[in-house]
Amino acid sequence: MVAEAAFEDGDLVVEIGAGRGALTFALARRGVRVIALERDPVWAEHLRREAARRGADEVSVVCCDALRYRLPRRPFRAIGSIPFGATTALLRHLLDDPGSGLERADLIVQWEVARKRVAMPPTTMLSTSWVPWWTFAAGRRIPAAAFRPVPAVDAAVLRVARRAPPLLPGHLAPAYGAFVRRHWK
Repeated sequence: MVAEAAFEDGDLVVEIGAGRGALTFALARRGVRVIALERDPVWAEHLRREAARRGADEVSVVCCDALRYRLPRRPFRAIGSIPFGATTALLRHLLDDPGSGLERADLIVQWEVARKRVAMPPTTMLSTSWVPWWTFAAGRRIPAAAFRPVPAVDAAVLRVARRAPPLLPGHLAPAYGAFVRRHWK
């Protein structure tokens, strides 16, 4: 996943749900600065110790709920295998404010969620409210058997990228979102 995401030396990457650090340390080896968000204090402490043991000075571990983390205003990328039950909330956190510094996100989500987000024209209210600022592409499908514990559904890599230029100025996002909600059928 890290290799496919084409990170560049010096990128700032917010990793959502760092867990055991599989992505964290693969990112660090690529020369990117990683802010590893991990909700579980035991895993967060494990990551801190492992980063210190490896001398991974480019890794910062933050023990927090990713939904409460204030996203950087400067350019950054996001990566993670996000909990299926929190997908919509996390996507909203990342995408509702086109004025954030997010440039691109590479996220493992449920296969059906990825299919909904990449549909053109958009088929959901949320996708419609995001499309002026973001593009969506589905990466490879990941079978449920690849995960532990095994979920009931397959997953996919969802790639979200900032439009350049956007279809609407960012300051119109709240008004546009309200318009979409009012007129969605």
